[in-house]
Amino acid sequence: MKEILRRSITGVIYVVLLLGAVFLSSDAFDFLFMAFGLACLYEFKRIVKLRGYYIFVAYLALWWIFIYLVQDGALVTLLMLLTITVDLALLSFLFSKRPKEFTELQKSIIAVFYIGGGCIFLTMIPYKDDAFAQFLIMGIFILIWVNDTFAYLVGRAFGRTKLFPAVSPKKTIEGSVGGLIFALVAAYILSWYETKLSLMEWMAMATLIVVAGSLGDLLESKFKRMAGVKDSGAILPGHGGVWDRLDSLVFASPFAYLILNIFSYVS
Repeated sequence: MKEILRRSITGVIYVVLLLGAVFLSSDAFDFLFMAFGLACLYEFKRIVKLRGYYIFVAYLALWWIFIYLVQDGALVTLLMLLTITVDLALLSFLFSKRPKEFTELQKSIIAVFYIGGGCIFLTMIPYKDDAFAQFLIMGIFILIWVNDTFAYLVGRAFGRTKLFPAVSPKKTIEGSVGGLIFALVAAYILSWYETKLSLMEWMAMATLIVVAGSLGDLLESKFKRMAGVKDSGAILPGHGGVWDRLDSLVFASPFAYLILNIFSYVS
């Protein structure tokens, strides 16, 4: 009971902080996710035993350049393609049964593009022609939260078939399907309030977010399993680290940015 209370209090504080940043100002949102990115990088660096602090400098430089300076769509597209390429390469690591030892260079590339690039594109998603689409980014957060919540509830109630027991023994196929169904329901409701995307675009976004987010969650679980740790950190009592909370979003964000480009929303 005490653990549930602690998780609930931490969860409420996290959501309030997130909502406050989104609806306070675009600068507050930018700063919050810059800080979240640094926290995720620190936790990743510790788990994979990456030496040095240059990845923080590289991340901050990329974040500053692409959030405030770069107006060239070709450069943004290049960063997006590099980030997605690294993410897709990590899927081969996720599904491989053979042990994998990354070199220092590989760890650095993964840190900068998988973690750093993910946080950068998450920050870039709500911007269109210098306007800040608060309800769009909140909709993406809601899709992740709905999927996570109902995947857990449906999995506990009806889960029988393990999804990927070698990496995450508690996740089930039934839970994953339940999370997707409820995320699609949430997307249907979101289409009433955020009309920048059509109903079908919201449905496509929900499907992409659920699939990519689930892969991101499994990927983080594999990194933690290799390191022999339960959580990426302890900054969020009852929830672990910042990377534990953002693993789905960090992996899914460049794909979400891509599909928004396909929808001709993001400039």
